[in-house]
Amino acid sequence: MPNKQPIDTLIHARWIIPVVPEQRLYEHCSIAINDGKIAALLPRSEACHRFAAANEHSLGDQLVIPGLINTHNHAAMSLLRGFADDHPLMTWLEDHIWPAEQQWVGPEMIADGTRLAMAEMIRSGTTTFSDQYFFPEASAAAARDAGMRAQIAFPVLDFANAWSRNGDDALEKGLALRDDYRSHPRIGLAFAPHAPYTVGDETLKKIAIYASELQMPVQMHLHETAGEVERALAETGERPTQRLHRLGLLSPEMLCVHMTAVDDSDIKLLQTTGAHIAHCPRSNLKLASGFSPVASLLDAGVNVAIGTDGAASNNGLDMLLETNTAALLAKAVSGNAAALPAHQALAMATINGAKALGIDHITGSLEVGKAADLCAIDLSALEQQPLHDPLSQLIYTANGHHVRNVWVAGRQLLDERRLTTLNEAELQQRAGVWRDRIAGLGS
Repeated sequence: MPNKQPIDTLIHARWIIPVVPEQRLYEHCSIAINDGKIAALLPRSEACHRFAAANEHSLGDQLVIPGLINTHNHAAMSLLRGFADDHPLMTWLEDHIWPAEQQWVGPEMIADGTRLAMAEMIRSGTTTFSDQYFFPEASAAAARDAGMRAQIAFPVLDFANAWSRNGDDALEKGLALRDDYRSHPRIGLAFAPHAPYTVGDETLKKIAIYASELQMPVQMHLHETAGEVERALAETGERPTQRLHRLGLLSPEMLCVHMTAVDDSDIKLLQTTGAHIAHCPRSNLKLASGFSPVASLLDAGVNVAIGTDGAASNNGLDMLLETNTAALLAKAVSGNAAALPAHQALAMATINGAKALGIDHITGSLEVGKAADLCAIDLSALEQQPLHDPLSQLIYTANGHHVRNVWVAGRQLLDERRLTTLNEAELQQRAGVWRDRIAGLGS
């Protein structure tokens, strides 16, 4: 018998859904990992005959899928979870969140809040997240050290804030941070003009030029409420999508976050420009921001991915719950029970997210040569029986608490529910410190 091929890791699973090819379910198969990438996906008997692994995992009744991709988050806002509930968007922002940020946001809060958020994301199956918040250098360092894959979208606003004096200052700082991480394998940078009502035309034009020249992604809160669109029409005579198109920002590099107030002209612009959407259903529901017509957008060929938004408006970062909500809401909004079936919902949370962030050549599906970013979900619980269809159970019954194991670039970040790169006791302690500070009880 020929010598076995040495590899780093061999994972044996009861079920594997690779996402690409579509609608495939492999049973009693294995994933071979070497140098952080998927080397093979093959039957278990063949894998054991072919490979000699330094680390071998037999996962029992666990389903392996690509790691979930959270395309929109404000990670450090985990420290504001439950701080200002039950308010509409602008009241929530102007009367509660912005004053709290003005008082408390700084590098220490961002680092602590991002670590807390990453622990929650890893424990619920997320391997990649896009973060849009102040002091992006702190969140980038936290993601780097924790082993997650991240797009750090640095905030651009035309007025003074905790991180920058104005739009030009934000661009200068953000581009310098991009240079710091230019060659990093897991951390990428993106522009994040906050919203049409906080960034003017001149700054947006500069971002469009930079994004085109540097091939950098852009993400922006857009059409988050009907009021935003109505105000833009009253003030400028243009819908926000029309304005961004005129300024050269709608393109395959653009990720439009929320898009609840959408008409046929918006869908046509998204379709023709190749812009993407980050759908955040639970945040939209909680803030009563509206309903994104996801089924219509997908039917038009628009790439729609899923994001949780921040824990201050969700109030969690569980991508399985978010995907479940997206699937159910799409059916209700369209009036069609067949809208957004389970396989399409999973694609939104994985490969569509990778496309939206411009990293689908790296992650988002379990294909040979791609990064070994994956999560394993336990489907053996009593509440999940009988198990007729693993994919159905994943989308309609599972949640983050069922996630057992997570790998990013072949490195195990969650080992049977135990975090390997973050200290849970320390995170609990720091969360308590911030709770007391924000409540006015601490220094």
